[in-house]
Amino acid sequence: MIRKPAVAGLFYEKNPDDLKNKIEWCFNHELGPGKIPELGLGQSIEFLNNDSTKNIEESTKNQKIYGAVVPHAGYSYSGPIAAHAYYEIVENGFPETFIILCPNHTGLGTGISIFKEGIWNTPLGNVEIDEEFTKEMVSNSDLINFDTSAHIKEHSCEIHLPFLQYFSNDFKIVPMVMWMQDMESGSDIANSIAKTAKKLRRSVLIIASTDLTHYESKNFAEKKDKLILDAISNMDEDSLLNVVKNFGISMCGYGPTIATIKASRFLGAKNGKILKYATSGDISGDFNSVVGYCSAIFD
Repeated sequence: MIRKPAVAGLFYEKNPDDLKNKIEWCFNHELGPGKIPELGLGQSIEFLNNDSTKNIEESTKNQKIYGAVVPHAGYSYSGPIAAHAYYEIVENGFPETFIILCPNHTGLGTGISIFKEGIWNTPLGNVEIDEEFTKEMVSNSDLINFDTSAHIKEHSCEIHLPFLQYFSNDFKIVPMVMWMQDMESGSDIANSIAKTAKKLRRSVLIIASTDLTHYESKNFAEKKDKLILDAISNMDEDSLLNVVKNFGISMCGYGPTIATIKASRFLGAKNGKILKYATSGDISGDFNSVVGYCSAIFD
């Protein structure tokens, strides 16, 4: 199966040359890193012959970044903020497989929908699904299902691919859409990622695709998002879920973020780092109704 782009020409440029120029604009923007990174030598993981995922962190070699939180709005709005995470990921070097965890904006598909096999196409070329990884993840999970319907119109995975393809097409992806965003679902996904990466001896990096507070004034958005940023930097998934629920924060991908924190910890991450926070108002000048964006890494 070839999954065609759903939001090319809407969230990002459809023409390949224009898209490359836009990505460069994101990196060079005043809210971006200020320069374009150079691709590092890559990651490798050597796993011990032990069934316990607790030993994964003892056996990692040359891997510095295990997970990231990256926004998924149109490049004109969140692209410069997303570029901070991609700057670190690129400089660190690509893993064999990116696991991209996304919220469900369309209502299609099952509770947790993984794209089983095939190719995802963007204006910058094709990216192959890591079919071996997807099959093993389903076998290691009680909740993940093979389902393509959740992915056909969903933008929150697709939006990340051109940022990666600008630097290389030598990677595979595992796209997953989460309708269920509770702690049980996040734990199930994190355990499955860790077990699968260990069994397949695969180097991976998990991307939590999410925006933060939606459509509130910049003042209110920043106050609410500060609670989210604190939870991310502390790698505290319990606090993250609590503040989302208790303060009614309209963070669309809190489930993917929970799963990414837990999986990154299983793989060896010790720290959460907020790289950049800004709102759509910082780009548009409209501070009455903004969306919050952050880039963060777990290393």
